[in-house]
Amino acid sequence: MAYNLKDVFYLETQATIAAGTANGGSAQLDLSSYVDMPRGRAKGTGLAIYKAHFITSQPGNGEPIDDAEAGSFRAGLVAGAGLGDLATGGLNIASSFMGQFSSLVVSLYDFYGPKSMIANASTPTTMYNNILMPSIDVPYVVVRDNVCLVYDVGDNMTSATELTVRLEVAEVSLDQATLNQLLRTQTV
Repeated sequence: MAYNLKDVFYLETQATIAAGTANGGSAQLDLSSYVDMPRGRAKGTGLAIYKAHFITSQPGNGEPIDDAEAGSFRAGLVAGAGLGDLATGGLNIASSFMGQFSSLVVSLYDFYGPKSMIANASTPTTMYNNILMPSIDVPYVVVRDNVCLVYDVGDNMTSATELTVRLEVAEVSLDQATLNQLLRTQTV
């Protein structure tokens, strides 16, 4: 399961966070062509996620977030959630679903608009606060047929925002015991 250039490839998905709307939304990435769950003694295939690169930008042009943005949100990548594509406001997320203790969370971060950081002295000094992420030494191996980019709006966004995640992944062979263990932990 070593990270190497010949096996790693990229997958990407994105969602648009609407302005002035509470609650969250999602964008589902279908992994069924990369994950294989055979029965019996045969080996299975999972998708190792080594890195998740989140990008927050203005929709359509990819430019950085405007300095007048006062909104905030938590975004994460959740294995096997099966939520589909839900527009902003279409998903009311339980806090345990998007917390660092959930075994389904692959990667997680908080975003604070520049204006929200000025208004709140306790906000971190950066717009991005990484909470949880996989690594090239210990990747998150997905054995479900989807992964969802999920976001939960904390303070309404001033402007529409494009949220993108780019994944560094590789298909990995799994013995039956490892496969069964991962299937048990990746249940919603």
